[in-house]
Amino acid sequence: MVRVVGIDPGTKTMDLCLLEDGVVKSEVVLESSEVAFKPELLVKAVEKLSPYDLIVGPSGYGVEVTYIDEIPDDVFEDWYYTYILLTTKEEIERGVAEGDVGSYIYYAMAKTMIEFKKRRLPVVFIPGIINLPTVQGFKKLNKIDLGTADKLAVAVLATHLQAERLRIPYGEVSFILSELGFGYNAVVGVSKGLIMDAFGGTTMPGPGFLSMGCADLELVQLVRNWSKTDVFTGGLSYVSGCRTPEELAECSTTRPECLELLNAMVDGIMKAVHALTYSVGVPKEVLYSGRLSRINLIRNLLISSIKDSAVLGSVRVAPVGSLPGAKITKETAQGYALVGDGVAGGFFRGLINHMRVAEAKGSALDYVKHPKFDKRKLVRFK
Repeated sequence: MVRVVGIDPGTKTMDLCLLEDGVVKSEVVLESSEVAFKPELLVKAVEKLSPYDLIVGPSGYGVEVTYIDEIPDDVFEDWYYTYILLTTKEEIERGVAEGDVGSYIYYAMAKTMIEFKKRRLPVVFIPGIINLPTVQGFKKLNKIDLGTADKLAVAVLATHLQAERLRIPYGEVSFILSELGFGYNAVVGVSKGLIMDAFGGTTMPGPGFLSMGCADLELVQLVRNWSKTDVFTGGLSYVSGCRTPEELAECSTTRPECLELLNAMVDGIMKAVHALTYSVGVPKEVLYSGRLSRINLIRNLLISSIKDSAVLGSVRVAPVGSLPGAKITKETAQGYALVGDGVAGGFFRGLINHMRVAEAKGSALDYVKHPKFDKRKLVRFK
């Protein structure tokens, strides 16, 4: 019997999912903004779920399967900020001081993992999509975000659930997944049960709720000075002035400009979905998950756009679904636990082996070839 805790570091909430032999046994949901200033909340929540064989820690942009005790104590904090969060402690502390919502979650992730390290808890960090050998190398050139670790996790969950639902082997699983989170969106293409290609939150052709998505290089040149907090801004929240996606959906019934913003987001999602048919063909299903997909207006806009598509109009559209026993945790948290279970040799070992997750290599920074990117400044531990 393998017991694994998955921790999903959502921009709005941190979800904990305890998985035992493929069944969800316990769930906890914490506000990320509270954990940022009281990391002991997450520590205590995890300790209450004991005993466990493995904890899948918040893995940000992803690294090859890496156990926390592999990283020396004296470089762990710098390593985590550099490779998991792609930033610095100073930048995140500055963002927190300025009240930036996105910085809260990064701060919470770092603080809690430092505490876990001190307590010698059995933590593992998992890959992002760019680390997978199933994504061809040329698709990674000068890319960092092809889907963070949580997007990989929900795609793995979706692979298992489609196989179960359609009663097919993993090798016949085929879908394109739209993961619509509070901060970022992502679209992932799966064929033959393998993640083949994806758009991450900062490479999406349209905006998310917090993030602006892919930035025009002319805009990058004009602004010149950027910071990590800019990754979390410029999306629908900033343009509309709405603090939550629910508020934006409600405002769209009386403010035409708000509906235009939602259409801009759906347009970007649809462009990404259609682009991935080049990599994976027309899928068996188009799936959706994430907080925004549970808002009726946003979900209906997405579904109607798929149904109006000449390419995808006849394809089944459905939610990802949940593991047995799950009631309150997001799909990403369940996916984190599922990946950890497979890595630990549990119920989902065959799925993780099929999807080649343990064969992932390196970090999200390995494919940047721009002359102004100085790798000599990166923290080294091997």
